[in-house]
Formats: sequence, structure tokens, C-alpha cells
Amino acid sequence: MGSWLLFFAYLISVVGCTIGLACTLQARYATGRARLVWQALAAVSIGGVGIWLMHFIAMLGFTTPGMPVRYDIGRTWLSAVLSVSAVFVGLLVFGVRARFARWRLLAAGLITGLAVNLMHYTGMWAVNVKGSIGYDTGLVALSIAIAVVAATAALWFTAQVNHIALRFVAGAVMGVAVTGMHYTGMAAVRVHLDTAAPDPAGLEVFSFLFPVFVLAGLAMAVPISAVLMAAPAAEAAPPVGDGKREPVGSASS
Repeated sequence: MGSWLLFFAYLISVVGCTIGLACTLQARYATGRARLVWQALAAVSIGGVGIWLMHFIAMLGFTTPGMPVRYDIGRTWLSAVLSVSAVFVGLLVFGVRARFARWRLLAAGLITGLAVNLMHYTGMWAVNVKGSIGYDTGLVALSIAIAVVAATAALWFTAQVNHIALRFVAGAVMGVAVTGMHYTGMAAVRVHLDTAAPDPAGLEVFSFLFPVFVLAGLAMAVPISAVLMAAPAAEAAPPVGDGKREPVGSASS
């Protein structure tokens, strides 16, 4: 479908990740139940839209010439649940408190990057073709490295800056993690077609993607509204010691 599909998939990823990282920044200064709510909104934005929806939009370009491609709907929804859940765990590690140690950043980047991979390869598990699908292990390893490094960089940006323009930079970097991992993972795919095999079971991607796209758009209204109405994170930061606000990038444990 050409380069426009890559651009559209990347744009969707950037939107989801930018809103999610904005929610993550708010979570770092919230307390109690409010913190968990912000982290849940961030996980839905990043895991549900920035990763999961981006993946299936990009999969519109995956075809087997002259043969059908179908998706197991149960595994497809499982990939969404795993994506959101894994991102949520990563954000719990990263957003425990306003102060953070480097190990928190590295651990959260690792978990979040692996969440991207978990979603991708679970989503690929849902793909059924007339034949079988294998992978080049070297490219799979590269896709994991891309996701982890870029996710860690995006979280670092989120912790270090509180300027709206640089939040978009963080979202763009996270979008690179997702789309870069996706297309590297797709380059690792080795499809072995068998014309004698029965037609694959499942649904066409178009049959479920459009309603999911609409649902995702409606769901994104919640975190977007929350971010717009929330006080700036710098104003929400609790005072420390003599009343000075705690620096976002403090490296204590």
C-alpha cells in the first residue's frame, strides 16, 4: 500500500504515545488512586493505541499474493490485553514516585520495550495463511533491541523535560520504537506458502479494524481530556525539604 501506510501507522503511534507519556508525567507527581488512574490512562494510550492499533494498521500492508490472510480474533484481542498490561507494569516501575533511580528508568524501558515486542509477536501469532510463518532470529533480536532502546529514550525524555514541544519529541521517539520494531519484525518474517493447504480460518483485518479504530478514537478522548484539564506537572510536584520542588531528573533511589 506504499509509504503512506507507514506514515499513517507512525502518526497513530506518535499520537497514542504522546498522550500516554503526558499521562505518565502526571502520574509521577500524583499520589494514591490518582497515580494508578493516570498510569492506566497512559497504558491504554501507549499499549492500546500507540502499539496495538498501530500494529494492525501497518498489517494492512501484509499480503500473500493470490492467497487469503486471516486473523484469529481471540489471539488478536489477547495481544491487545497483553500490550496494555505489559505497558502498565512498565509504568508502575517508572512512575512510582517523582524521584527515580537510573535502575527504574532502565527497568521500565526494558519492560516497555518488551511490551512492544510481546504485542507484535502475539499479534503475528494471530495471523493465519495458507502455509506457515517463520522468523529470522537475527532480525527478531534487532527488533527487540530497537524497541527497548527507543522506549528507554522516550521515558528519559519524559522525566527530564516539562515543555510541551519536547513532549512531542518524546512521543516521536516512542513512535520510532513501535514502528521501527514493527517493520524490523516484519522483515524477519519468512512465509512458506502451500497452495494445497486449506484456506486459513479467521477474519479479514478490515472486518474488525474499522470498528476498533472508531472505538480507539472514542477511548482516546478520555486521556486527552484529562491531560488538557490537569494542572501542569511542574505545578503538581510536591515540595521537598525546604519547600523547593524536587527536580524531575533526580537520580536518587
